[in-house]
Amino acid sequence: MEEKKHIVSFSDLEVYQNSYKAMLIVMKEIVVKLPDSEKYDLKDQLSRACKSIPRLIAEGYAKRHQRMGFQKYIDDAMAESNEIVVSLSQSRDIYPTYIDIKTCEDLIDIFDKVGRQLYKLGNSWTNFKKQQP
Repeated sequence: MEEKKHIVSFSDLEVYQNSYKAMLIVMKEIVVKLPDSEKYDLKDQLSRACKSIPRLIAEGYAKRHQRMGFQKYIDDAMAESNEIVVSLSQSRDIYPTYIDIKTCEDLIDIFDKVGRQLYKLGNSWTNFKKQQP
């Protein structure tokens, strides 16, 4: 049986680690390869959304003692993750000659998983806080 890891920082959360690694790939492999005509649309959206997820997780972790404060940040990070899935799908479908389709599809899968991880984290934390005296 796998031993549970102690969480002492937001950086210990698997969802933080996954979103941070995926953000680096989006920035280095997708955003830079999109055409300049997308500077104020897809490039901007992808850049802001992928960078915001690890930031929101870190901010939410700092407010974990406030049930609603924590949940708001987790919900916002989930929304950004969904936005990235759509933006990556658009990038893949509109610009298949600019970006690597396999990388894009792998990132879509990763951000879909991140969204599910965030949902489970929010539920787990809510249930944990309810059990506290």
